[in-house]
This record gives sequence, structure tokens and C-alpha cells, in this order.
Amino acid sequence: MKLTSRALFQPSLLSLLIFSALQAQGAQQNSDQTLVVSAAPTAAHTREDATQKSAMLGNAGKQPVRNTPFSIQSLSPELMKQQQLKSVSDLYRYMPSVQGDGARPQTRGMQGSVVQNSMIDGLNVVSTTDYAAEQFDHIEVLNGLAGSLYGPANPAGLFNFVAKRATDLPQHRLTVAGGSGGNHKVAADLSGPLDQNDRLRYRLNLLDDEGGGYVSGSKVRRQLFSLALDASLSDRTELETNFSYYHYYDKGLPGKFALGNGLTFPAAPDPKKAGLGQYYAGDDNHTLTAGLHLKHDFDGNWQGEIGVLRQIADRESTGVTNTFTDRAGHYTTTTSSATASRFTINSYMANLNGEVDTGWIHHQIATGVRGFVWKNMNPAHGATSTLGSASLDQPLRFDQPDYPDFTDRYHSATATQHAFLLSDNLQFSPQWSLLLAGSESLLSSANYAKTGARSSASSNSGFSGSASLMYKPVDPLTLYVTWADSLQQGDTAPAGASNAGNILAPYRSRQVEAGAKLAVNRLLLTAALFEIKRPFAYTNSSGDYAVDGEQRNRGVELMADGDLTDALHLYGGMTWLDPRLFDTASATTDGKQIVGLPRYTASLFAAWDLPGIMGADLHGGARYVGQRPTDNTNSGWVSGYTTLDAGAAWKTRLMQTDTTFRLDVTNLTNRHYWTNIVPGGLNGYSGAGYASASIGAPRQLQLSMQLDF
Repeated sequence: MKLTSRALFQPSLLSLLIFSALQAQGAQQNSDQTLVVSAAPTAAHTREDATQKSAMLGNAGKQPVRNTPFSIQSLSPELMKQQQLKSVSDLYRYMPSVQGDGARPQTRGMQGSVVQNSMIDGLNVVSTTDYAAEQFDHIEVLNGLAGSLYGPANPAGLFNFVAKRATDLPQHRLTVAGGSGGNHKVAADLSGPLDQNDRLRYRLNLLDDEGGGYVSGSKVRRQLFSLALDASLSDRTELETNFSYYHYYDKGLPGKFALGNGLTFPAAPDPKKAGLGQYYAGDDNHTLTAGLHLKHDFDGNWQGEIGVLRQIADRESTGVTNTFTDRAGHYTTTTSSATASRFTINSYMANLNGEVDTGWIHHQIATGVRGFVWKNMNPAHGATSTLGSASLDQPLRFDQPDYPDFTDRYHSATATQHAFLLSDNLQFSPQWSLLLAGSESLLSSANYAKTGARSSASSNSGFSGSASLMYKPVDPLTLYVTWADSLQQGDTAPAGASNAGNILAPYRSRQVEAGAKLAVNRLLLTAALFEIKRPFAYTNSSGDYAVDGEQRNRGVELMADGDLTDALHLYGGMTWLDPRLFDTASATTDGKQIVGLPRYTASLFAAWDLPGIMGADLHGGARYVGQRPTDNTNSGWVSGYTTLDAGAAWKTRLMQTDTTFRLDVTNLTNRHYWTNIVPGGLNGYSGAGYASASIGAPRQLQLSMQLDF
């Protein structure tokens, strides 16, 4: 019997594999089945100390967050598990400077790219596919410009997903869960040594999660196989490998909503209302990722690392868009099957860093190269179809259109990027230091017609740089000022423009940031003021897609992360943002607020260890997003919203096994709201319509039991 990858990921077979793997591990356990329930001991400070967190800083490798001259947030493993969130995009909800509701995450109101701004273990990956939260140990986000550290990128921040690594001691974990929509989840997380000398270790994650979505008749399925192998080749050399296969499927959930000319969004409807999407419309995505890192410590001072990654993301995107045609809530429903159905990424990196002294100056030097080759494949017979018309009061189900064969593709585009990086952190004294970083980059891109003929091409090179002055008046406090200039690939003119398919010249973005970081016991407080400027492109009145203006975002960020007391743990903050468009051809848009961006966002997650019940905690969160404009003239707006989350956890002993029960409810008040409001094009309007938006998810419940063998 031959098993294909899709056959392997059938729900019943995957669940059987999970239980079989755990049964093999369980055979080594004590067979005593006496039922014993007791409180699990919880020592003080079992959580990660937020003041000791470190994060990747380009070719310089891991650096303490509290000492870096950039605004960096790190979402800890404990916080990821505590909320029982399933998608990486859901994990951004308590980072107030992150807009993570869309396909491309972004920070500080700057739109991200498909590849340049997202990474797994420091290697570029596709941002417009789905990733399971269960696959990663933690997430690191660097706000703002990062071109000097990583090569050309949009000024949208840098998102690094850190995969789970093998453990030195055996770990066997089973989680069973259920929740809203009748979904049921089985997950296994197994790790430990494979030989007696502990030189070869593994980490295996298996996931089968499926059930109904929150709309009657909808379906959601998540299936993951992830394997990491770590080998100690010598006392100084470590080989790390990762392989993952993730299948994400959703059909029948609400479609996107878009605006016709001169219209505004009505009050958000109930997302559970049937007919706002179609039973056959949604996503069916398969993502295969394989990576390798070789790390070597030369002499205890100089370290080197080489990494490569290969990713294939297959997508069947059949979602619908409901475009409003009047102010009474009537809309026309369309579906498009022309977007890319396969992305392939080959990315690489090589770093060397160490420390030297020149006289009284201490240098932390890092050099490296990194880059990627990214290819798009589109359905050969993809098209846009109009399904019919309906209204919010009377949504309708439409017949399924004749979708193409998504595996019958043509090569539509290739983009390559190569960067040479160098940085030097000059430490003049225990109080003063200066970080200088730069990258010289080569960019190229090409678009292709269905015939295989090249329709357009671009090749450019340029420098990205940054300079950061840091001052530590006392050890717990770091003050800094950072200037950054970053190159990025130009946007591609969208369909509908007279120059459709043409690639604009590379852009330059500039940022100035001043900040402070204060470590108080186990609590890290950060503050940053910033200004970012970038060219703004859209389809003008002549029908050409071109740069016609400048986006300028100014803002203030405040964050708190860590333990306020031994029993109270916080994560969250607030952002004030002033995103404006300047130097446009029309006086009606000059100085106006950028589409979809609020002036104020705030979020806070808190967990309280109950004093009378050892191993138990209550936790909850609040998220506020202010009102947002829906057009460049700011004549239409969408109101702000607040969502609340609540949950509880209890760690105990059940049948001689460490057991954790968790209950979480998101959107506790069942608030109806519009989210992910974006212009019709990546950088500005595409000429095909105005802003689009999605409906926020309703109240949902998740209950789980975790067993640690």
C-alpha cells in the first residue's frame, strides 16, 4: 500500500498516528493505573524572565532585547500556550504596533511584502500562507526598518518564527481539545535524545484539528507534521534540521467585503450569518518547509553559522469578495482563481561574528551574506467570475463556478535578492556604545506571460544602513537613538493600470527612532518615538501606476512584558500613530490619514496565579483599535472596537501524570466589527476599487487537557 502525503493527512489516519506514537512512549511508563489527583507544585518564577529575553538581530545573532537599539517584542512559549491560539496571525493580537489580521503582517502602519519581512529561524519564507502556532517555540518581531540587518525589506518590521528545538531530557506531551463549531483537536509534542550519549536529539510535533467553523455548514481543518533533528557533531559544532508539512483548509466562512466608489462600510454584520460566504469558497493550502543550520564555535569568541531553506506553498484560493453597490447594504459577489497557486522559496544565510579590542574600544563585529530566490506560479486558466447579487439583510448562496485545475500552472514571476552585511558595535565605555550596520544588495525581478515570454524585468543594487547611539546611565536602563535608511523592491503595477505588470524602481524608506528600555526586577518596560517615510504609489487619474506622494508615519509605542509581582504577569501596551499622505497630485488627498490605519491601538494580556489554589491561574486580555478611514480623502470611516478574552488554567496530577486543564474564550462579548481594512492595492489604490475589509471572528470557546508523561 502506497501512502501519498495527502493520504497521510486524512483526519482519521493522522489521529491514529498520534495515538500510536504516544502509545509507544507510554509503554515505558509505570503501568500503575491508580487514580490519584493532587495539586502540582509550582515554584516561584517558573516563567521566563522577560528582562533576560534575547532575539535575533540579523547577522549579529542573538542579542539581549533590553540592550538593543530597536523596538523588539518576543512572544514567549508560555504566553503562546496560555491563550490556546492556533494561527500565527492570532498571536499578534497583544502587540499594539502590529497589524496582523491580514495575510501580510506589518508594524507601524507600513505594509509588508510576501517574502522580505517574514522568516523561520532567520531564513526568508512566504508570509501569505498559513502557519500553525503549535510548530513554533516563540515569535520575535522587530518594529520598523530592518534593511541594514537583513537586506532590502519593506519598512513593515521583521517577523521571525522560531521553530521548536529538541530537548536534552525526554518530553512526551499529549493535548486533546474541543470547542466552538464542534471542532476536536489531538496534538502530540515528543522530544528527547535518540542515543545514549545525547548527541542526537529529536522534536516531533503532530496535529489533527478539524470541525465546523463558526458559520453553519462551514469546515475548518488543520494538520501538521513537524520534525526537528539536532546533532552534536563535535563539542563545538551543532547541526540543526527542520522539516514540516502543514495542511490548512477552510470553506464556508464569510468572504471579504469591498467598497464601490463613494461608499462607506455599514455596521458590521453577525459573522455567523449564513450566506456571507459560500460553502465551496475559502482556502486549501499545503505548505512544505525544510531547513538546515550548521553552527560552529571556533574559539569561544568567534562563532559561525550557515543556513539554507526550501519551501513550497501550494494554495487553492477560492474565497469570495462582496462589493457593496449602494448604502443600503446591497453587494455583488465575485470570486477569483487567478492569484498565485504555488510559491517556491530557496533562501540562505551565512554569518560570522565575534569580538576584538582596538585600544580602548571594544568591537562586536558581525559579517554575513543572505538572500533568496522566490518564484510564483499562477493557474493557467484562472479567472474572475461574478456569482450574483445579494444584501446583508438577505444573503444568498450561489452555484459553484467552474474553478480551474490549480495544479495546471505557468511560471508568472521570479524575484531574487542577495545582500552582503557588516555591522560593528563599538563600546567606548560601560555607558556609551555605537552600533553601525549596513548591507549592500542586489535585486532582480521578472514577470512572464502564459506563453513563457518575459513581459518585464528589473535589476538594481543599493545600500541600506543604520546608526544607533546607546547610553546606559545605570545598568537597568538603556537609552538610544537610531537612524536607518533601507532599500526595498519596487511595487508591481496591478491589473487595471495602463502599465500593468511593470515593476517600479526600488524605493528608499527612512526612519528615525528614539527609545528607552528599563528592566525592573522581572518586568521590561519599553518606550519608542519614531518617524518613517516611504514613497507612495497608486493608480493615478491618467491610469498609470506610479509613485505619486510620500507616506509619513509618526508614532509612540509603550510596552510592558514580565512579572509585575510573583503572581501577576503582564504583556501589552499602546501605540499612537499619525499616518499621513503628502505631496500628492490632488489637494483632496494631501495630508490625509492613510487608509485602514487607526490613530490609537492598545492591548493588554494579564495572568494571575490564584493564591489559594496551587497550579491554577486566571487570565484575560483586552484589545482596542480606533476608528479608521476607508479612502484617501478621509470622507469615509469605520468605527473602532474593543474585544475581550478570558480564560483559566489548572495544573495538577492525574494517574501519576502531570495534567493541565485550560479553558479560553475569545471575543467574550461577541463584538461585531470590521478588521483588516486595506486599500485596493498593496501600496495604494489599484484602480479596481476602494478599501476592502474582513469581519472579525465571533465569540469562540476552547477547552483542552494536556498530559505530560
